[in-house]
Amino acid sequence: MTGPTDPAAPTATAAPPASEAREPEVTAPLPAPAPGAPDARTRRIRQIRRALTAVAVLAAGVIVTAALNSGSRHGYLDPRTTDPFGSHAVAELLKERGVTTRVVTTAREAADAAGPRTTLLVTDPDRLGATQRGVIRSAIDLSGGRTVLLAPSSHSLTELSPGVQTAGDADTEHPAPGCTLPTATSAGRAATGGGLRYTTTLPGATACYPSGGHPTLLVLPTGPTGGDTVLLGSETILLNESLADEGNASLALQLLGSRPNLVWYLPSLADSDPDTAPSGEDKSLLELVPAGWSWALLQLLVAAVLAALWRARRLGPLVTEKLPVAIRASEATEGRARLYRKADARDRAATVLRAATRERLAALVGVPHAQAHDPAALAPAVSARLTGEPRDVTALLFGTTPSDDAALVALADHLDALEREVRTS
Repeated sequence: MTGPTDPAAPTATAAPPASEAREPEVTAPLPAPAPGAPDARTRRIRQIRRALTAVAVLAAGVIVTAALNSGSRHGYLDPRTTDPFGSHAVAELLKERGVTTRVVTTAREAADAAGPRTTLLVTDPDRLGATQRGVIRSAIDLSGGRTVLLAPSSHSLTELSPGVQTAGDADTEHPAPGCTLPTATSAGRAATGGGLRYTTTLPGATACYPSGGHPTLLVLPTGPTGGDTVLLGSETILLNESLADEGNASLALQLLGSRPNLVWYLPSLADSDPDTAPSGEDKSLLELVPAGWSWALLQLLVAAVLAALWRARRLGPLVTEKLPVAIRASEATEGRARLYRKADARDRAATVLRAATRERLAALVGVPHAQAHDPAALAPAVSARLTGEPRDVTALLFGTTPSDDAALVALADHLDALEREVRTS
């Protein structure tokens, strides 16, 4: 350590520790930006605006894509839906055969559209309330056309098809026709065994596609008007994903295409019976989200991840930056000393000088670094290395704050002399 020995120096304060003075160079404040150049705040605002613009464009694209896709995705067994679980394929095949398909969502619309030249398809009979079941039953008795009930259970059979009971679940996926009904014999095996089986003692009933001794398809004559009612235990033959399997397409076209008009009844929530639970299992949140929006959310998530990777901090080795201004360490030390003097911080200056001297002396006399600031460990070790007149090492290294600048300069000189004597002993 070197004390301020130059009498012409403009300051009388001691230098900070050598650990600070040994820095080869420090940086000065960066020069002010050129006139007209954007400052950091302006650049940050521009970056935020660009990011928000990109997010807005992405969101608009997602919304437009979902809106365009939503037109052909209306739900399960919907003839307008091209999803695997929709029924658009069978509706298109019926259209090619001259059958007009009309979609209705209320029991009253379905009953009003029924007639001798009409096939009424009820996709979810168990969802209907008592009032709606009565309306459909009246249409079955009076229309003179065909009514197809998809997978009705005992909940709805009592009113829609009296005299028919369920016989449990089918255990054969693709049963053989097992009857003389021309529609079934020409279609061959079909996927009617994925749902319920039925049993009845009504006269004139035709039982087809048996599974375990009970039919999965029943054709019942209806009243004096010449119509009939078809009970189908599974809706699989109408789904897009399975229409081409076995004889599904043939059976579906013959059951629904026997009349020139087809009324496709998709019961709405308004037709539901509040006192009974739906026949199917509860759907999860993801199943309730339309397919178009699911893909849109997935695309948005992928875009967000890519944007995060694009804007994230890059990891890599440190890059040395060219300093605009280089300042000598001695100049930085003098500047620090002037700041101490201006603030009248003799206590801080004395503490820094003593602490740095103690650490250097501890290394010279073999005292562990952890005990460098312990008077009981450092002072005896330093005193043992001194020669000549005895000195109060404890007061010098751990004493009180100097009373004025002259005393601070004297402290720096004494510390410097003590360190020099220990180094040369």
